[in-house]
Amino acid sequence: MNRNLTRHESRVSGTDRKKAFGHLPCVIWFTGLSGSGKSTIAVELERTLIDRGVHAYVLDGDNVRYGLNTDLGFSDDDRRENIRRVGEVGRLFVEAGVVVITAFISPFREDRDRVRSQLGENEFLEIYAKCSLELCETRDPKGLYVKARAGEIPDFTGIDSPYEEPLNPELILDTQALTVAECVQMVVALLEELGIIHA
Repeated sequence: MNRNLTRHESRVSGTDRKKAFGHLPCVIWFTGLSGSGKSTIAVELERTLIDRGVHAYVLDGDNVRYGLNTDLGFSDDDRRENIRRVGEVGRLFVEAGVVVITAFISPFREDRDRVRSQLGENEFLEIYAKCSLELCETRDPKGLYVKARAGEIPDFTGIDSPYEEPLNPELILDTQALTVAECVQMVVALLEELGIIHA
């Protein structure tokens, strides 16, 4: 750690941002297997929130790896560092008063819990896109499961690397049974219930 750093505080408070934006900030953290519907739900949720005047932005796993985390691979250590960095970016978004929506497999419970610990009450909402591995494999929108089964992608979550389900997520979305629209509405209802956005 560089000890020659000084944190500069903003002259704009969280209350100021709430007044300006009309809502509270938070990190909506979608987690689940590849193909479980995280990104699809996230982008539809973003559209819905923006249409309601909420300052929202999606951080998607692939998009972040194209730039911020282009130096990371998929070893356990790199996955942990990927989530650590995303958690830091999410925290900055919260300080800026934004509702940030993340869509990351984030397979390790400890990593998700670490991000939660850096945020305040109701500022980290873990949402589990629950879907069986079998159905995720049939969806396989990127063809990743086929490559993983063929040994072309080592350490692939759900195949030869574990996924640790959330123990107490704020919301579980059964993406095998629910439509995207139903999932989005459930997340919006949660945000209203917690007072993050107005009903």
